Amino acid sequence: MRTATTASGGPPPATLSGGPGAYAFFLDVDGTLLEMAPTPDLVRVDADVLTLLGAVQAAADGALALVSGRTVADVDRLFTPLRLPVAGQHGADRRDALGGRHGLDRGPAPLEAIRRCVAAWAAGMDGLLVEDKGMSLAVHYRQAPQLQGQVYRLLAECVAQAGGTLSLQPGRMVLEARPADRDKGVAVLEFMAETPFAGRMPLFVGDDATDEDGFAAVTRLGGHAVKVGDGDSIAPWRLPDVGAVRAWLGGLVQGAVR
Repeated sequence: MRTATTASGGPPPATLSGGPGAYAFFLDVDGTLLEMAPTPDLVRVDADVLTLLGAVQAAADGALALVSGRTVADVDRLFTPLRLPVAGQHGADRRDALGGRHGLDRGPAPLEAIRRCVAAWAAGMDGLLVEDKGMSLAVHYRQAPQLQGQVYRLLAECVAQAGGTLSLQPGRMVLEARPADRDKGVAVLEFMAETPFAGRMPLFVGDDATDEDGFAAVTRLGGHAVKVGDGDSIAPWRLPDVGAVRAWLGGLVQGAVR
């Protein structure tokens, strides 16, 4: 449970006790590994990121998972040819290290109602992007920030009609309806009960409110949380931006192979 917030914190250490092989790495995608873009489909992955993730995965003996609001298929598309363990849609859909899928047996009824509810008002608001991910639905207002209040009010009304099966998940210029019993923290705890993550020290790196549940989960397990960018967070460590995240992860790997 989140018990405190801090608006600032120190940088994580350049080396980790025991080296990367003692850790389980959980990394958010947008705003953490990749720079944000006006719309999710415009985000690009360069070869350096693929090389970095491959190196971290190898140094951690496979204990690396991407934990994202994106779908698993979208994460695979971005990071091909890598095929990593992934928690997609904030943990609603999860692929473990052996390729097993979890969460796909959920009924579609709550999301069908949300789709109809959102469609009734979103089409009349210029600048909104409605992203239907299958088990969650996101309304992006990056192109129309003046609509934030209306988006929050109207999507909250839609979620209230779902009878407690859905929750609102704020993010960077986006508000999402997702399964109420799933979040990034739940996904982390599930990974930590499985090979190759079990028995390691968990470390979560993320940049926005969607990652706070992940921070809480690793903290509960005695691990470490790294907040990227500004804003209140329970994470005690800070990195300023995507470039700093990449540099820090690269330094951990380089230090481990010297």
